[in-house]
Amino acid sequence: MPERLTWEQIQEKYPDQWVGLAEVEYEPDNDATIKSAVVKYTDKSKSELTRMQIQTNGSLLGVYTTPDNIFQMGAVGYFG
Repeated sequence: MPERLTWEQIQEKYPDQWVGLAEVEYEPDNDATIKSAVVKYTDKSKSELTRMQIQTNGSLLGVYTTPDNIFQMGAVGYFG
């Protein structure tokens, strides 16, 4: 059975990768900050996790474990 981990434990155990989280608990003073969760998936891409999140009506959350190290492609090469 998967165990509940703190966000820090998740980041340490699964560095620099997308993870699918369930049963997410947020910090009481900031409901955008993950306090703990159950890691359900570690072998999925961002797009796979996004699709799964939509299909499960948000009961699964796809998150990159090291946000400072992710490079979002959105604006690269866009000049209007």
